[in-house]
Amino acid sequence: MSQASAAPFADAFNPLALQAADGARLEVLPYGAHLLSWVPAGERDSRLFLSTAAEYRQGVSVRGGIPVVFPQFSGHGSLPKHGFARVQAWDTLQQGPSGCRLRLRESAQTLVLWPHPFELQLDLALEANRLQVALTVLNTGTSAFEFTVALHSYLQVGDIHHARLHGLQGRRYLDAVRDREHHVQHDEPLVLGEWIDRIYFDAPGELLLEEPSRRLRIRQEGFTDTVVWNPAAALTATLPDMQPDDWRRMLCVEAGTTVTPVRLEPGQRWRGAQILVAE
Repeated sequence: MSQASAAPFADAFNPLALQAADGARLEVLPYGAHLLSWVPAGERDSRLFLSTAAEYRQGVSVRGGIPVVFPQFSGHGSLPKHGFARVQAWDTLQQGPSGCRLRLRESAQTLVLWPHPFELQLDLALEANRLQVALTVLNTGTSAFEFTVALHSYLQVGDIHHARLHGLQGRRYLDAVRDREHHVQHDEPLVLGEWIDRIYFDAPGELLLEEPSRRLRIRQEGFTDTVVWNPAAALTATLPDMQPDDWRRMLCVEAGTTVTPVRLEPGQRWRGAQILVAE
């Protein structure tokens, strides 16, 4: 990879385009280190969902792709929903045809919200039909801090009613739609098509998203939970950055540590990764 210098905030909305020798491609915005698209080798379309109504402006997260959630998941704390990393301009440290590294450090703005020095690194690696998204958190300060974190992956599906998610049977989950109570997943596979918002705890290392003509293996490392989300029609109608039928073409399967925070002492680091393998 070649070394690349940091860009001013105005340039953060200019996507970096990578193409590996085998033809695999991705686009990532320095704004939020936000992965917009991933096209495996030999395929034409992105395996990531990106809303055509998504907004590209400071202070707003892009709807789709893979936003980085840090240092707070959802509204589980005093910070803005999903924290601030997804609405900051990241520096591009390295860029090559099959991967790149982006970095975010604390700023005057983040210190007002969350008074801790830190460094985040997002590493993207392409290989034929495989994409690895790895996030590293480093405590660069002099006192310990705690955080929750996720890779909020929006996956593209042909029709949510024909998609099935395998691998969650027997897992305990928190249901944010029904009652915010804990339940156990009994059905296998998970049938989709209705509003779903669940945090699965002690998530397996690999899931399988199956459609009639293709499959996607979803692996994770370092994260403890998996979040499954689809807004269905009613909730989608309240989201200005989604088209009315967008919910039919997407499913969020997020790698996260969402409820029990990670604690880092000064100088310590944490790493989590999500690996997508197209079949």
